[in-house]
Amino acid sequence: MPEGDTVWRLAQRLHNALAGSPLTRCDLRVPRLATVDLTGRGVLEVVPRGKHLLTRFEGGLTLHSHLRMDGAWKIYAPAERWRGGPAHQIRAILGTAEHTAVGYRLPVLDLLRTADEARVVGHLGPDLLGPDWDPAEALRRLLSAPDRPLGEALLDQRNLAGIGNVYKSELCFLLRASPWLPLGQLPTPERVPALARKLLEANRQRPARTTTPWGYRPRPSEGSGGARPDRRLWVYGRAGRPCLRCGTKVRTADQDPTAEERVTYWCPTCQPAPPPDRPVG
Repeated sequence: MPEGDTVWRLAQRLHNALAGSPLTRCDLRVPRLATVDLTGRGVLEVVPRGKHLLTRFEGGLTLHSHLRMDGAWKIYAPAERWRGGPAHQIRAILGTAEHTAVGYRLPVLDLLRTADEARVVGHLGPDLLGPDWDPAEALRRLLSAPDRPLGEALLDQRNLAGIGNVYKSELCFLLRASPWLPLGQLPTPERVPALARKLLEANRQRPARTTTPWGYRPRPSEGSGGARPDRRLWVYGRAGRPCLRCGTKVRTADQDPTAEERVTYWCPTCQPAPPPDRPVG
């Protein structure tokens, strides 16, 4: 699932492509919106809210979308061939004279009054990349359930909005804390909001996410543009490989047995007990 930095970049691309122009084409291919036509309305802005996208139009309307695991927005020039997937996967088409934004496999697509946006994003905690970022409020929300495992608390968008599985694993590693440590037992919980904000801020303009100090250093043969894909992240995606800090084999386990696609990566040496109930790798 795209995380806050990825959604922030997507919002910027959509905004640059659509904002300031009226729609010349609108096709919303979900049953409840099939008769909606926004053609002629100007696009005011596209803004991110955590992992959510809000496209605001003249007349006080907002198109709310969420990518979840498989969704995508693609932007095309007028004569460009659409390559985001087969036609039956298209859920939204927003076109201006210069660009067309096509939403593929969007599991969430709602049209609502801009004044009612709180109905779909009001439950979210402070946005790590938003103008309303409030570290004190984020910490308050995190500590409201001190017995909750750190990893689960980080994934809960009601605490702070924008963290997904990658940043969850990387934050726990940088905090030197087990993802299953009760949050109230973390020695310095006030570091969590600040560190989370720092990581997402550092990556929102990067084409390839990195959390290590050397992940973007070039190899000698690659010149200034090269990167080190195998050293960009501390633990995420490194199952069975040596920890970049201590050399211990990185392990994986389900963070929450009831949630899909939430495998956690951690180093059992750098991030000591408590361990998970059911390690898987």
